[in-house]
Amino acid sequence: MYALTSKSSTTVAVQRRSTRSCHKVQGKSLLVPAKKCLPAQLRSTSLAIKPRDQKRAAIKTHAVAADMEDDELELLEKVLKLAKERKTAAASTPATSASGYDGPSFNIQTFNAISSVGLKRFPGGKYCVSGDLEDLPGEPMSIMLRSHKLQEEEVAPTVRCIARCGAGTNNIPVARMTELGIPVFNTPGANANAVKELVVCGMLLASRGIVEGAAHVKQNIYPEEEYDYAKSSARIEKDKKMFVGQEISGRTLGVIGLGHIGSRVVNAALALGMNVIGYDPVLSLEAAWRLPGDRMTRANSLEELMSKSDYISLHVPYIKDATHHLINAEMLSICKPNLHILNFARGEIVDGAALKQFYDSGKLTGKYISDFADVDLMKENRQIVLPHLGASTGEAEENSAAMAADTIQAFLETGTIRNSVNFPAVDLAPLPKAQMARLCIVNNNAPGVLGQITTFLGNKSINISQQLNVSRGNIAYTVIDMDKRPQNPGELQDELVSAFEGIISSRFIGDPFDDEFGQPGTFFKVTWNQ
Repeated sequence: MYALTSKSSTTVAVQRRSTRSCHKVQGKSLLVPAKKCLPAQLRSTSLAIKPRDQKRAAIKTHAVAADMEDDELELLEKVLKLAKERKTAAASTPATSASGYDGPSFNIQTFNAISSVGLKRFPGGKYCVSGDLEDLPGEPMSIMLRSHKLQEEEVAPTVRCIARCGAGTNNIPVARMTELGIPVFNTPGANANAVKELVVCGMLLASRGIVEGAAHVKQNIYPEEEYDYAKSSARIEKDKKMFVGQEISGRTLGVIGLGHIGSRVVNAALALGMNVIGYDPVLSLEAAWRLPGDRMTRANSLEELMSKSDYISLHVPYIKDATHHLINAEMLSICKPNLHILNFARGEIVDGAALKQFYDSGKLTGKYISDFADVDLMKENRQIVLPHLGASTGEAEENSAAMAADTIQAFLETGTIRNSVNFPAVDLAPLPKAQMARLCIVNNNAPGVLGQITTFLGNKSINISQQLNVSRGNIAYTVIDMDKRPQNPGELQDELVSAFEGIISSRFIGDPFDDEFGQPGTFFKVTWNQ
């Protein structure tokens, strides 16, 4: 709406909320809307403004605009200054958690984008999580990552553990981390359902000509029929005979590896009406409980499974001296000629060169469905390669991040080790009484070390309420609970290192966040950085 308002005896203004221009006519200030925006009754009214006044008004308009730009720049500078001040204050002032804790935090350095669902498992104030070291209030105490290829120089001496949000740890120098006394965790089973669904999809892709049929429509039918709807529709119906497939119900699936993913694949295949043969020479008791009992046949050897299967699905880790080229020329020579291979585990498990020879000779006609490229099969039409989609679902990423966060917290706060690929498993409860202390030692695995350490502590009049020593390969993990806290814990750690060869690291754990021993950053020492 427009309105003529009298602000004084000498001022008349034409006002509108949208764009307008300001002129002075004989000492009177007029706010005039752009002519094209004026209503008809005002558009016909002539406002006589002299050229000289127009020029003065234009100069004044430019001056006002310049002043506005200066004001905007000044405002932006103030906003930027305030933001920097807030960041500095946040870095220098400890966050307060919901419980009121305002002490030092456990600092977690992240690589890659980690699901916020998992990161929220870390209690605010007690943990500080960032991908930028400058945003952490101190040195990192743990590393959390997904696909980032971790380099040794990225691991600070203050890092106690590393967790990967996923099953494979090929992107982490695990052997070197073991030498440095750093446990590496993964998240087995967190992406199991996502991979299982992709395996079911892979069986359908192998059986029904879905990929080939879709490509035929896009690449042949549409351009050949000049994108005519009626002709294309008729051709799509006619050409279906080119892609006759088979149903998976009643067929036999061989599942190699019956862990978190393999057991889910077994149950899914049974639900689809398939017969299932399973093979796993290192099946754990926990994994066995997830299997469907006598509804699945257990093969006594890999050869038995290969000879009876119409499809095989691989769910074993890549171990250079054990599973490298597990599916090789020998295994292919005893399988059915129309065997379909599903590999969503690791590319190196299948010998691509041997598979190509069987394809070229006509001895094998089934398809190879995988999310890994193979240098020998890149021109082979019977290999269908997908992007590495196994864990690429929102649910899988959330599950993996949450499991990794929980694993890190358990280790930092109690010393518990679970889901480690290089350390022995240890399940430790929090200390039962106040004023107790837990000493966790990582050392080279050598006979008699535990006895020597307990004797040493006994000579220091330290009463041990509980002790534990477990090992895996060349690494040993010793846990000692003390009735009373030593008066000089740092000095005791130094004496231990001097007295015994092979100690890699040691740390004291108390009541998490509630005492000096339980505060993050206290009483952790490594020998390899000295």
